[in-house]
Amino acid sequence: MLDYFFKGGPIMYPLFLCSVISLTVIIERSMFWIREEKRKNSHLIDEILELAEKGDYIKAVEIARGCGDFVAKVLFCGLVHLDFSLISALEMAASQEIKRMKRHLIILDTMITMAPLLGILGTVTGIINSFDLLGAAGIEHPRAVTGGIAQALITTATGLSIAILTLIPYNYFSSKTDDAISNIEKYGTNLEIVFEKNKAKAVSK
Repeated sequence: MLDYFFKGGPIMYPLFLCSVISLTVIIERSMFWIREEKRKNSHLIDEILELAEKGDYIKAVEIARGCGDFVAKVLFCGLVHLDFSLISALEMAASQEIKRMKRHLIILDTMITMAPLLGILGTVTGIINSFDLLGAAGIEHPRAVTGGIAQALITTATGLSIAILTLIPYNYFSSKTDDAISNIEKYGTNLEIVFEKNKAKAVSK
């Protein structure tokens, strides 16, 4: 493995850095979603909405307070600011939670693009060096040229490998974020509907 690394030339060093950065972000995001899964509490969220439907907003705030579930956090923010602007409060809290979920994903996206480009750059510079050797050694020494081209292709293979291995977790984390956003929108909309129903009932009395 080390032999291939050194054969790839100087471009292998930034490629190695790309792999380290990708791996670090993948581990960090994996730990983040493991924690979020443990904090999920669908029973509590249903209870919050039931209390809100009954008009018991104070009790709903009490049980939502301190809950680690990201949906409960959004609902809590909406309930706390119920008398001012429920929709704005829900949007603000949702924005904060979504920002947490998308954190560092731009880095993975950059690595997916950058690693293959660095690999191609390494290959191009390697082929240039090979043709320089061809000009110096002449056609009677083709092995020196083909050997140089083979070494140059190592960087492309490395760059593509990094991109492929980063793309899979990137798509997984993006999918988890999309699912979370969908849940936030669903329960946030439910709370809005419940609040409007209660307000309409209060006006009609």
